[in-house]
Amino acid sequence: MNRRIARTTAVSSALVLSFALAACGGDSEPSAGGVTGEVVTDGSSTVQPLTAAAGELFSEENSDVNVSVATSGTGGGFEKFCAGDTDISNASRPIKDEEKAICEENGIEYGELRIATDALTVVVSKENDFLQCVTTDELKKMWEPGAEGKVTTWKQVKSDLSGDKFELYGPGTDSGTFDYFTDVINGEEGASRSDYNASEDDNVIVKGVGGSPNALGYFGYTYFEENADTLKALEVDSGDGCVAPSAETAQDGTYAPLSRPLFVYVNKDSYAKKKQVSAFVDYYVAQDQQVSEAAKFITLNDEQRTELEAALESLKG
Repeated sequence: MNRRIARTTAVSSALVLSFALAACGGDSEPSAGGVTGEVVTDGSSTVQPLTAAAGELFSEENSDVNVSVATSGTGGGFEKFCAGDTDISNASRPIKDEEKAICEENGIEYGELRIATDALTVVVSKENDFLQCVTTDELKKMWEPGAEGKVTTWKQVKSDLSGDKFELYGPGTDSGTFDYFTDVINGEEGASRSDYNASEDDNVIVKGVGGSPNALGYFGYTYFEENADTLKALEVDSGDGCVAPSAETAQDGTYAPLSRPLFVYVNKDSYAKKKQVSAFVDYYVAQDQQVSEAAKFITLNDEQRTELEAALESLKG
């Protein structure tokens, strides 16, 4: 079992345990935190481990609060959020105009909180000994819509490579990671070849890429970190030389164009009327660095943290 699966399982187990304890203790007094109830979240699989870690840490002080963390993708999460079905939407991209319109139509007001930074990472198997760096133009050759059924070998991407066929793995179309990658690499959000192995579960991509020296995929940096025993992260050259993904290069912007912000969107009505939601969100923001480190995400810098605190105050107002 890889480390990412192990940690996600541990987080999930802790949450399931807290659900069970709450279910068995209907007549008991509230936990030390003084709040009870459920916090319903859904959305990005990239952000899921972060919110799950926040939920686990929060439940240590508030055992009567259930924090559910589903992963229907950023787009799927916003569908539920704008329908009023969730309290919090986890997102690996900002909300789109059409999603804003649906929220407005349904009377859903919200606050946007940037809670971490990510370096979207292009990965190959550890067994791949012929790729160290890839240019954004080469990535476009592989992933653009016009490549479908036509660009299928490494040699077609880079002339000095072999004629072996490559295998592509990536997020499905409901994923914010898919939206972000296609926008910055292919020049249009959602524009991508469709003949690749798509999954909303990043662990499926991990297994697929790790199992073949001719496979390539992409997902959030933390998934690479947790599977570095089977995967290799490629450096990316967007015109200024090859740069490896890392916390430092994502923060200073040199890992371009694949460094990106990660968000949670909070339903203002839930925050105002459900004490468990406001308590959880306040905790998430106050302990943001601890949560990010526990989930092995890239923490916010001082300027970004100040912006986060200001966004929380706006949510309260």
